[in-house]
Amino acid sequence: MAAKDYYEVLGVQKGATKEQIKDSYRKLALQFHPDRNKAPEAEERFKEISEAYAVLSDEEKRKQYDSFGREGVYQRYSQEDIFRGANFGEFFRGMGFGFDDIFSQFFGGGGGRSARGEDLTYHIQLNLEDLVADSNKEIEVPRTEMCTKCSGSGAKPGTSPKTCGTCGGTGQVQKVQSAGFARLVRVMACDRCRGRGYTIDSPCSECRGRGVMERKRKISLVIPGGLDDGHTLRLRGEGDAGDNGAPPGDLYIMVNVRPHKTFVRENSDIFFTTKIDAIQAMLGTEVKVPTLYGDAVLQVPAGTQPGERFTIKDRGLPKVGGRGKGNQYVLVNVEVPRHLSGAQKELLKKLGS
Repeated sequence: MAAKDYYEVLGVQKGATKEQIKDSYRKLALQFHPDRNKAPEAEERFKEISEAYAVLSDEEKRKQYDSFGREGVYQRYSQEDIFRGANFGEFFRGMGFGFDDIFSQFFGGGGGRSARGEDLTYHIQLNLEDLVADSNKEIEVPRTEMCTKCSGSGAKPGTSPKTCGTCGGTGQVQKVQSAGFARLVRVMACDRCRGRGYTIDSPCSECRGRGVMERKRKISLVIPGGLDDGHTLRLRGEGDAGDNGAPPGDLYIMVNVRPHKTFVRENSDIFFTTKIDAIQAMLGTEVKVPTLYGDAVLQVPAGTQPGERFTIKDRGLPKVGGRGKGNQYVLVNVEVPRHLSGAQKELLKKLGS
């Protein structure tokens, strides 16, 4: 699906309610359902509006889309996850056609013995400074990829895998054990084909019949500003290759944010502690304060008390899933001198009298 705006696809405004989104999808789905509309473009249009509805009808997915667009949705959810939870059946119930069959046709559902690739996890280390705005990062991930020589079949070019004669291509065999009047049936992976349902007489010389190769792949990703430590990003289809051409797994990016030597973070707010002396506290002063965006000048008014807190607006991190930024809070500690000369003591006594 081209990267079209989901709201535009459904013909609704960005602030549309759930009921407005549902009503619009119902009308468009009945108009473009392939069982009713035989136009060549109907299938693609139906897929388009169904994906838009699946995202906008789910509060969390919609929030992710509003913040980061379609790319942000696909970083967090697989295509199966995007459609999971959307109740399409309510629109087609009792009309003689459904959603499950075309879901399988459009998005690779259905049976088959080829196994989807394994999901992978990658930990990325970030500093607070990396999170002040969206940033592009390039990582190198070791993974398996489809063998280009045999196109993932595992068979020598010019030959093909053969259906396993033991399991008939199912990848499974049944073993029956009798115990008195009872019969115990066990379904097990076929020993001959190792559960694949096919055998290879002439393995590919490049991958040795596996259909996949070990590779290190550079992958570019977008790190949204303001992410929390422990947040997980999902890159669809960037995991290990699937078996015999099956879809690859997903890549999960675990975000680890290093503690900062200067700042303390709480959600999108930043906290910083500075010191002034007693004279500055009494008379007022200007203090240069570091922030994630460069230095700022803080006006400390006369009569400031120890532990008083000041706010520098919009110098925190972006709010994930929301608008604007957090604030930076500056805690002011007043240093009282421990040792005074005689002259200083006398002067303070006169001031205090």
